[in-house]
Amino acid sequence: MEIYTSGGCRNHPLYLSQQGTLSAYALCYIYMMTLSNKNAVVYGAAGSLGQATSLALAAAGVKVFLTGQHLAPLQEVAQLIRSRGGQAEVAQVDALDQAAIEAHLQTMPAVDISFNAIGWKDQQDQLLVDMSLEDFYRPVDISIRTNFLTGTAAARRMIQQGGGVILTLTATPGGVAYPQVGGFGPACCVVESFTKNLASEVGVHGVRVVNIRSGGSPDSRVFRDAAKADPEGMAQAMGRLEGDTMLKQLPLMQDIANAAVFLASELAGKITGTTIDLTCGSTTGLNHSLVKPKFVDRA
Repeated sequence: MEIYTSGGCRNHPLYLSQQGTLSAYALCYIYMMTLSNKNAVVYGAAGSLGQATSLALAAAGVKVFLTGQHLAPLQEVAQLIRSRGGQAEVAQVDALDQAAIEAHLQTMPAVDISFNAIGWKDQQDQLLVDMSLEDFYRPVDISIRTNFLTGTAAARRMIQQGGGVILTLTATPGGVAYPQVGGFGPACCVVESFTKNLASEVGVHGVRVVNIRSGGSPDSRVFRDAAKADPEGMAQAMGRLEGDTMLKQLPLMQDIANAAVFLASELAGKITGTTIDLTCGSTTGLNHSLVKPKFVDRA
């Protein structure tokens, strides 16, 4: 059958990760049927998660408008998308500049999907009592400013169109107390709250707003660079992070990208105003260790 031999499906991350199984082909086909000819803007598209998500959306038939502060890395992502048969456009856009954001959206024929994956310049590995107000507040300020500007700008276009999907991104500290993450934890909480509030206002217009809460991805650039600098220390740190999850593993970038594709599709058409947890269970319960207690036999 044609749907199982299309180039798009062969290049789709779901197919590649599942080694071309029938279920992967079928799901890929559904995505391509619901997302083909859609337009997505990705902010921070040259970053690890921005790139992975852009590739996944493009493989599902979406035309991806890649944005960031530097053109060269964006061009590399675009070339990779085109080499796989996808469509991509590149633009230099500061995701903290309202005029630049809105001007860029005007160049798009439609804004069906918006995904913000820019970095927040957070300072971590330091106690709050030892941190300066500037270092603490920086990620809070950046995170809510960029998501407010990109989210509301996209929402205005989507309201005119009669629908669309806005995706935000946070991490584990958005759902559980986490030491030595500075302002990053509060920033995640702010973005998750903003996501719900925006969703409550635009849902009547057919616009969905969903947050993805991710755990640290060991294959992301920041983790890879840290592992090169301190292999032994990072191995121990990753072991502790994995031990905090229910699944005893961490989500890969492709897991997050796959979730973004799903949420952008009609398969998730009734999901809005919520956070999808991809932390492998680390924000759901205390999973640090599983030790069987020796209870006293009272029989």
